[in-house]
Amino acid sequence: MLLSMTGYGRASTSEAGKTYTVEIRSLNSKQSDLRLRTSQQLHKYEVVLRKEVLNATKRGKLEMIVDIKDETGGGTVAVNLPLLGGLYDEVAHRMGKHTKYPIQDDHLQGVIAGLLRTPGVIEAGTSELTETEWLTLQRTARECLERLHSYRLQEGKVLADDLGTSCEAIVELLDQVSAFEEARVQAVRDRMSKQLEDFLGRSNVDKNRFEQEVLFYLEKMDINEEKIRLAQNCKYFLEILGNDDEIKGRKLNFISQEIGREVNTLGAKAYSADIQKLVVNMKEHLEMIKEQLANVA
Repeated sequence: MLLSMTGYGRASTSEAGKTYTVEIRSLNSKQSDLRLRTSQQLHKYEVVLRKEVLNATKRGKLEMIVDIKDETGGGTVAVNLPLLGGLYDEVAHRMGKHTKYPIQDDHLQGVIAGLLRTPGVIEAGTSELTETEWLTLQRTARECLERLHSYRLQEGKVLADDLGTSCEAIVELLDQVSAFEEARVQAVRDRMSKQLEDFLGRSNVDKNRFEQEVLFYLEKMDINEEKIRLAQNCKYFLEILGNDDEIKGRKLNFISQEIGREVNTLGAKAYSADIQKLVVNMKEHLEMIKEQLANVA
């Protein structure tokens, strides 16, 4: 079970002449971040709602929109007269000072109409939600969160399949490394022998000392430990991927970093074109894993 950080949920409830609509969009993010867009009616309950949403979503960049419409038309509208008067005085002053043409009576209606469109001049009268209205909104928000969660689970299933396929591909490539190891060791031995013979001459090469140097060199380029650790890390990655925890993006990311270290070391110690090709393919699948993990919660 895997949870994606990308998702969308929407729920709407109509009750007692009011319609409550909640929308939540979720994007990938390293931390939890909620941007809440709502009216002043919800001011009293905003902290409670924010806490509930963050606890339910765990990770992701969230945008939540809460809309409350009064279908009865019982809302009130007020004009901010001090603001309107101040704007009018400023306009009249500037027109008289810079254009030498004061506002005429026949233009007054148009000027006032324009000023009324200024943000803040007309204010919608609002009152805080009652306890009953808050419970209705809370129920709607929880329904929205459930739909968001279902969406993220569905996306997570696709991500889990892709991640599992990429990790299994790395394991398959690792299994192919053994086929080239014997030839790799023999190639190193032959190259060292030829270089010594070219430099000292065949008759001057100390065979015992040569074997000691070869063993020392082969020990430094041995990749068995890297193969074992890489296989174990891939196995652990698949185990975590398949468990019942929903939030495991960070843990999978840490394991993928360990996989990357072993793949890089394997490539550095390969000394074989065939093994290098396998390592390049491993890195390709590892990059695909990293890209997918950026969207896992």
